[in-house]
Amino acid sequence: MKPTKIILSSLAMAAMLVAGGIHAQDKKNLTQPEANYQAGSSPLGSEPMVQSVNPKAPPMTLAEFDTARKIYFERCAGCHGVLRKGATGKPLTPDITVGKGTDYLKVFIAYGSPAGMPNWQTSGEMTEKEVDLMARYIQHEPPTPPEFGMESMKATWKVIVPPDQRPKKKMNNYNIENIFSTTLRDTGEVALIDGDTKKIINIVKTGYAVHISRTSASGRYLLVIGRDAKINMIDLWMEKPDNVAEVRVGLEARSVEASKFKGYEDKLVIAGSYWPPQYTIMKGDTLEPMKIVSTRGNTVDKQEYHPEPRVASIVASHYRPEFIVNVKETGKTLMVDYTDLNALKTIEIGTARFLHDGGWDSTKRYFMVAANQSNKIAVVDAKEDKLVKLVDVSKIPHPGRGANFVHPKFGPVWSTGHLGDEAISLIGTDPVKHKQYAFKEVAQIKGQGGGALFIKTHPKSTHLYSDTPLNPDAAISQSVAVFDINNLDKGFTVLPIAEWAGLKDDGAKRVVQPEYNKAGDEVWFSVWSAKNKESAIVVVDDKTLKLKTVIKDPRLITPTGKFNVYNTQRDIY
Repeated sequence: MKPTKIILSSLAMAAMLVAGGIHAQDKKNLTQPEANYQAGSSPLGSEPMVQSVNPKAPPMTLAEFDTARKIYFERCAGCHGVLRKGATGKPLTPDITVGKGTDYLKVFIAYGSPAGMPNWQTSGEMTEKEVDLMARYIQHEPPTPPEFGMESMKATWKVIVPPDQRPKKKMNNYNIENIFSTTLRDTGEVALIDGDTKKIINIVKTGYAVHISRTSASGRYLLVIGRDAKINMIDLWMEKPDNVAEVRVGLEARSVEASKFKGYEDKLVIAGSYWPPQYTIMKGDTLEPMKIVSTRGNTVDKQEYHPEPRVASIVASHYRPEFIVNVKETGKTLMVDYTDLNALKTIEIGTARFLHDGGWDSTKRYFMVAANQSNKIAVVDAKEDKLVKLVDVSKIPHPGRGANFVHPKFGPVWSTGHLGDEAISLIGTDPVKHKQYAFKEVAQIKGQGGGALFIKTHPKSTHLYSDTPLNPDAAISQSVAVFDINNLDKGFTVLPIAEWAGLKDDGAKRVVQPEYNKAGDEVWFSVWSAKNKESAIVVVDDKTLKLKTVIKDPRLITPTGKFNVYNTQRDIY
């Protein structure tokens, strides 16, 4: 190694230790799968913002500032926040960065840190010029994206087919309950795929990078939300199911849900935004915005004000006329009573910071939500509206909705995989017949490795599937682990899903999100490659664990999440 490289390595280590806020004795290092996940892009990079110049910061042209702003929202905002106040990553405000100096910050950005800062230059993700640009950019005041209130929402709201002009009965021969809503991430679309024939019914235009599809309580309407906060309502009764209403509820978002409590079926829709930090309640048949509620406030632990606590997962209670709204950075779960929007009643439950995704236990009484950077699962009782327990799990839980099954010893359990390591945590969920195991991590089983996003089973299945699409090892990211629920100790079987897809090019072929069909005898997987590469859906026979069929179509561009209408409608996982 040349002397100059030794000097650079020393500088890099200093940057890691100081700018990352990490001390030599700290052991909490971030794995590559976690870094890949946290560095996700934000749609805010294309929004108009005012340049905020700091006279103490190094000079930048307007063109340089705009370029750096775009890079920041594409690569950095997911960790450090829109306003750079810090989220899962450290704050990067001028009161901190100016004192470090440009040269110091360049080394930090180029080489990364053990705390999870990616090594942007040495990994080839940024050029030396871009690193210099970002080192200067973060010394200026962060630009603030525009707010998005009722007037802005109403300007985007469109009722394409009014309710009185929609079908009065189902007008097609599709088995609607076995339709799969499949996200085509990079084209701003979802593919509606017939689960019986494996044929595409329609490609529906939506917002960018649809994050989730949810089904209304009746099963008639499909609700999808893009990362750009655009919601589309799709009527599955139409001769060819398509959009009937749309609206934007902000500039960036992740979650949408419909009311499910008896008497309120299909009456309301709620969506949570990343920016502005707020949630919006809409009419269930037209998506007309009715109520906007800000989530800005104080954190549950230090009781410090946070300016952009993002709304993560939302579910509809089966026990009360309530939406359960999880606020990420403040660590609060909000039980929102929707019976009277003019006199909104909300119970605020302090859980743990960095709430993300989660799902119901098998009884649909207990909501199990991951506080991912806190390495905890919060158990919220939807019948009593209270926190039951904070359960310590492994590194960065990412359950999707999780998976429920009956363990031979511990009884009913809910399970989650992890981004940070190979652990799959099993948490007991039966406080009646298995009280000694209730709401504890009763066991861990080992999957293929870190980088897991989704875990799945079905009441009619004896198998548990775990993907690992963000693992840096291609052999792991292109396959899935399958466990026999009745014999978990024997370990897992590896299914080479990407190999079975038989794709003709050398794309990434990441295998993501197992999803069962209605009958519970098939499991569908997305083989997700780049926008200019071939992708596919692989269908596996759950009984034999053999390949059943491969769905290929030029229109299946970057398929990721798949949501079966029946299972989504009934919260079956």
